[in-house]
Amino acid sequence: MSPIRPGRAKVTAVTADDLSARSAALDEAIDAGGAQLDPDTVQDARAITTKVQERLGMTGGHTVVALAGATGSGKSSLFNALVGAEAATVGARRPTTSTPTAGIWGQEPVGRLLTWLGVGSRHFVSAHSPAAMTSAGGMDGLVLLDLPDFDSRETAHRAEAERVLALADVFVWVTDPQKYADARLHDDYVKVLKAHEAVMIVVLNHADRLGDEDRKSCLADLSRLLKADGVPNAQVLATSARTGLGVDELRQRLANVVAGAAAARTRLAGDVRTAAGAIRTGVADTEPDLGKRAAPGLVDALARAAGIPTVVSAVDREYRDQAVGATGWPFTRWMRSLRASPLRRLRLDPGSTDRSTVIDENDVRAVLGRSSLPPPTPAARAAVEMATRAVGDQAGSGLPVRWADAVSDAATPQGELMADRLDQAVVRTSLRARDPFWWTVLGLLQILLAITAVAGFVWLAVLFALGWLQMEALFETPTWGPVPIPALMFLGGLLAGMLLAVLARFLAAVGGRRRARTMDRRLRESIEAVATETVVDPVRAVLDRHRRTRELLDSAIR
Repeated sequence: MSPIRPGRAKVTAVTADDLSARSAALDEAIDAGGAQLDPDTVQDARAITTKVQERLGMTGGHTVVALAGATGSGKSSLFNALVGAEAATVGARRPTTSTPTAGIWGQEPVGRLLTWLGVGSRHFVSAHSPAAMTSAGGMDGLVLLDLPDFDSRETAHRAEAERVLALADVFVWVTDPQKYADARLHDDYVKVLKAHEAVMIVVLNHADRLGDEDRKSCLADLSRLLKADGVPNAQVLATSARTGLGVDELRQRLANVVAGAAAARTRLAGDVRTAAGAIRTGVADTEPDLGKRAAPGLVDALARAAGIPTVVSAVDREYRDQAVGATGWPFTRWMRSLRASPLRRLRLDPGSTDRSTVIDENDVRAVLGRSSLPPPTPAARAAVEMATRAVGDQAGSGLPVRWADAVSDAATPQGELMADRLDQAVVRTSLRARDPFWWTVLGLLQILLAITAVAGFVWLAVLFALGWLQMEALFETPTWGPVPIPALMFLGGLLAGMLLAVLARFLAAVGGRRRARTMDRRLRESIEAVATETVVDPVRAVLDRHRRTRELLDSAIR
C-alpha cells in the first residue's frame, strides 16, 4: 500500500471554482469514509473545508500576509519599516506583541475580514505614503499582520500566533543570524506547512550585523535547511529594519503577491491538499475484487446450515413415494396412503400438482410460517462462521485496519437474522415439478393388468362354481396351449403387474435422484441469493465506500 501523499504546492493559479470543487470533494470523502477515517484528521479536515467556505465568502481581493518569527527576530521592527510608521511596539529582549497588529493598504472595506481574523489593532497605510508608493504595481489589498512570537514564554501568545497563521494567505518567516537554524521554526512550522511553499517567504533579518561573506554564507545555509524541510524553492532574502537593507525588495515581493491575487486560493488549496493527504494515508490504493457471485464455500456452508441435504433427501423420498403410488401394484397402493409425506413433515409439502400444467419459476407456494427443519448443528454453525470470516479476510486484504474491520463486521451478520433468512429462503423455494409422463403410462398399464387379473379371477371363480354345480359341460373353457385363458389372465395379470411394479421402483429411484439434484440446484440458488444479500452486498457496500472515499481524496489532492 503506497497512498498518494501531498507534494509541494503547485505554483499554477488555483481558480475559485477549482478550490471549491476540491474542498467539496474533501467534504464528500469524509462523509463517505465515515467511522473508518481517523477522527483527528477528520476534525482537522472539517476545519479546513469550513475555512475555505468562509474565506471564499469574503468579498474583495485582500491578501493576508503574516509576519511570524521567534522572540528577538525583529518582526515588529520589520513590520514598522514596511508600513512606514511605528504601528507596532518594538521589544529588544522579551516579547511585547500579545495580539496581532494589521497594516492595511487600500481603501477597500476590510472590516469583515479582520473580524474573521480576530485582529483588532489596525493601521491604515496612506495612499500617498512612501510605504504605498515604493513598489511597482502598488500594494492595494495587502493586509500585513505582525504576529506574537511563536516561541513566546506566554502560552496565550503562542496560541494566538498559531491561530492567525492557520488563517493567513502568505507566510513571511522572520529569523535572524542567531536563530535561523532553530528547530522550532523548521520542525514545527516550515516542515508542517511545506505544502504551502508557493506562498512562503523566508527573511533573514538583522542582516546588517553580518559582513557580506558571512551574510552569503548564512543565506546559503538557511536555503540548505529549507531544502531539507521540503521547501527547496522558498523565497529567501536578507533584510534589516534598522538600515533598510532588503526592505524595498521584500515590499516589492509582497506587491507581486498582491498583484497575482491568487495567494489566498493557493494557500487554501495547499490546506485542502494537506488535509486530504493526511486522511489518504488511512485509505488503500485499490479494493479487492469480490466477483459477481458469492463464494462457493460460503454457499456450501449456508446450505448445510439451512438443512438443504435434509430437504433434498426428503424430495428424493417424496418422489419415490409418489412414483410408486402412481405406478405401483394397484392392490398394494393403498398402503402408501398410511405413510406421512417426507416434505409435509418438514412443512415443505409442495402441494398437489396439475399433471397437465407445466410449472414455471414464478409458480411458488405461499409462505405459511417457518419450516420444521432441525436447527443447524454446532459443526454447521462453525462452518458458516469460518466461511463468512474467509469472505471478510479476502475482501479486507490490503485494506487499512479500520476498513478491514468494517469489512469483517459486514461479512458477519447477526445469527438470528441469518437463520431466519435461510429458513425463509428454503420455505419460499418452489419444490413443484411436472409429473413424468411415464407415471401415466405405467399407471394405465397397471390398471389394465389389474383389470385383466380381476377378470381372470372372476372367470375362474365362475368356472369353479359351475364345476361345483356340475354344470361345467355347458361351457367350454378356452385355452392357450395347455393353459386355460382365465388362469393365464389371472396369473399373467398378477405376475406382469408385480414385474411392472419392480420396474417402476427402479425408475422411481433414478427419477428421485434426478429430481433431488434439480431441487438441490434450485435451493442453492435461493441460498446464494441469501448469501449475496446478507454477506456479499454489505461487504461490497463497504468496498464501494472505500473506493468513493479514495477517488474523492485523490480529486482533492490533485
